Amino acid sequence: MTGNLFLDWATMAVSLANVVMQLWLGLTILLNAERRTWGVWLSSAGLLLGAAFFVSHSAILGYGPDLFSTSLNLWWQIGWLPVLALPLVWYVIMLWYAGYWNDSTGVPASSWLPSSQRGAFLGAILAFVGLAGWFLLAKPLPSFTDLALFRFTTAPLLGGIPLFLLLFPFYIIFCIGHSIRALRHPAGSERWMGDEARRRAIPWLQATSVMLLLVCLLVSAVIVWVFLFPPPGRVGVNLTSLSYAVAWFDMVIAGLIAIAVILLGQAVVAYEIFTGKALPRGELQRQWFNTVVLATGFGAVVGWSYARHTSPIHTLLLTTLLMTLFFALLIWRSFRWRDHYLRQLRPFVTSQRLYEHLLSPAHTSPSPPEVDSLTPFRALCTDILNAERAFLIPLGSLAPLMRPLAYPPGTAPPAVVTPEIIAQFRLETICLRLEPARSHGTHWAIPLWSERGLVGALLLGPKRGGSLYTQEEIEIARASGERLIDTQASVEIARRLMTLQRQRLAQSQLLDRQTRRVLHDDILPQLHTALLSLSAQAGSNGATAQAIEQLTAAHRQISNLLRDMPKSTLPTLDRLGLIGALRQLLLDELPYAFDSVTWQVGPEAEVATRQLPPLTAEVVFYAAREALRNAARHGRAKESSQPLGLTITIGLNNGLAIAIEDDGVGLDGAYASSGSGQGLALHSTMLAIVGGELIVESVAGEYTRVILSLQEIMANSEH
Repeated sequence: MTGNLFLDWATMAVSLANVVMQLWLGLTILLNAERRTWGVWLSSAGLLLGAAFFVSHSAILGYGPDLFSTSLNLWWQIGWLPVLALPLVWYVIMLWYAGYWNDSTGVPASSWLPSSQRGAFLGAILAFVGLAGWFLLAKPLPSFTDLALFRFTTAPLLGGIPLFLLLFPFYIIFCIGHSIRALRHPAGSERWMGDEARRRAIPWLQATSVMLLLVCLLVSAVIVWVFLFPPPGRVGVNLTSLSYAVAWFDMVIAGLIAIAVILLGQAVVAYEIFTGKALPRGELQRQWFNTVVLATGFGAVVGWSYARHTSPIHTLLLTTLLMTLFFALLIWRSFRWRDHYLRQLRPFVTSQRLYEHLLSPAHTSPSPPEVDSLTPFRALCTDILNAERAFLIPLGSLAPLMRPLAYPPGTAPPAVVTPEIIAQFRLETICLRLEPARSHGTHWAIPLWSERGLVGALLLGPKRGGSLYTQEEIEIARASGERLIDTQASVEIARRLMTLQRQRLAQSQLLDRQTRRVLHDDILPQLHTALLSLSAQAGSNGATAQAIEQLTAAHRQISNLLRDMPKSTLPTLDRLGLIGALRQLLLDELPYAFDSVTWQVGPEAEVATRQLPPLTAEVVFYAAREALRNAARHGRAKESSQPLGLTITIGLNNGLAIAIEDDGVGLDGAYASSGSGQGLALHSTMLAIVGGELIVESVAGEYTRVILSLQEIMANSEH
């Protein structure tokens, strides 16, 4: 140490800060790695070696002016061991991260590693082995005491400079230079999203390498200056001046290394370049910030205590108070972050008054208000994800139950997600990289799943500021998107059922009143008149004929009324199966509705229909019955003699599919786009509940086709 308060304080503070930061990074990489491969172990070991060097550096500083201490010379020798290994370790790590090394076997990938890199790597190995062997066996460096007193008699010299110190900077420059070259021309990444993380992290790694190269050049300049241009004259004054100059250089070099560590730490925590994670975690970045603050504060306090030659007990008390204060601040910040998260999640846990929505009378509004999904979706995009744009697209059986959501408001969402994107979705997929030009300006697609399979996709644009989404943000986005789709679909199903139930009740009351009116106003007077006519007849055949005619009319009205009432079909469905019940339905209820009926049923499909659960078979039967009734009622044009044909196709196409097609007049555009009337709306909802789907296709004047599909149910039954 020099005796200068500021210089000694700053040098010790920076050295201790380097110890804390590198030790934290090394342990964090090792403990948080997804798979502890040899590359992860080497990355952690390299940072721990750096921490070990600054431990020896701090120990050397701690001995102060005692140049003849045996422990000082021991720390001097120990400090050179990590210094020798670190350049080669950094070079190998950069080769590994740039994709030039097989992560599983630990050998260079010959198909990727260029010949120039193979030669450079071999040269670096030989240089390390030569220098390390020379250092361990021949002791080419003078002791710290001899170095401070310029006694180099035991060390091989070249031009007045110890040969070892002359060769060592070239070894460092060689390793770091080729590591920069490897980062400028990386190979392809084998892991998911590896290329994206590498593209964003490489500038930080290049900056770290450049900073280390600058440190090496500065060390080389100090060596040349100290050994080739020693100040002439008075030895005591010269040594004092020289020690001040070397101390300033030492502080600057340690500061540059601290900057390099901070740059490397930013790459580690912001993109998790060595841990193997697909996405970074925001909590890790916050902990790195806390570690930098702790390292700075700890180094400043302990360095000041040491520079002032404070009593050891006072230094211990200061560090104890500092650790307690830091721990209290850490807890305070954690509570602040907790409150911040709760404020962000409040829109997702606030009641949406679903009960009032469902039970509100239908006459209060021509169209019942929908559940507010835009507010939580907007909160997700702005407060949590900070995304420039986002689209929530429902898929599968829930698609008819929810409208796509878009952010910012007013942006037109895409109608569908392309099949190419859907084909890449897997259960283990966190998110998928997209081409912005082909996906409405979005960069990421997050698949949304439920127990029935894929239910939607969340498309995200770039994050404001250009950073990557963190793993916590993607997980929150996925859970929130799944909840929004599930809530909206559940409420829509309940709302449709409640609305249709009200309509069914109203129709039932109307039918009951109509029955009473017909019986009371039409049938009973006719029967009464017939009785009077029969009572008043005096053997007249004309009166008897009139009575018979009136009784016949009454019988016809009662028969029509009974025919319009639905029949009980469950016993037939249980006995005959789905296909048999549909055949019986056409024979009993619609015997003359169609001029021709064609059945196309595959043997595998018939077996599959008999394996359907009872509830699912009942839902499919009633949906098919509604489609058949609609075809009989609306398929033939009024006052038209054109024959009406019906084709029923039942097959297996990634699941059970039932197509009911008539060659009638078809549907107009408005009717087709609405998905049919209230009857099919009810059955579409019921099919969605059991995991099916109802699709209506029509061309005016050519055909109308209703397709009932059960892909997910059949897939689950196969498993």
